[in-house]
Amino acid sequence: MTLDGFDSGRTARITGVDWASLAEDEGKRLKALGVDEGAEVAILHRGVFGTRDPIALRMGNMTIAIRRMHAAAISVEAA
Repeated sequence: MTLDGFDSGRTARITGVDWASLAEDEGKRLKALGVDEGAEVAILHRGVFGTRDPIALRMGNMTIAIRRMHAAAISVEAA
């Protein structure tokens, strides 16, 4: 399952990231934020308009917002 389809309020563990589907600078930014295999994330909320962008994530003590297209490149499993 990918992060864009994961339920809000639940915790997930990242099992893989399709780095090839992301632009190089976007991938670097996500890696710098700690998005990588083994990291635990929780979806706090999603945007309310048509695209449901952005998606707010809790990673450790940080809250970050990512685009739905980036979340679609992140494979997760329930933690």
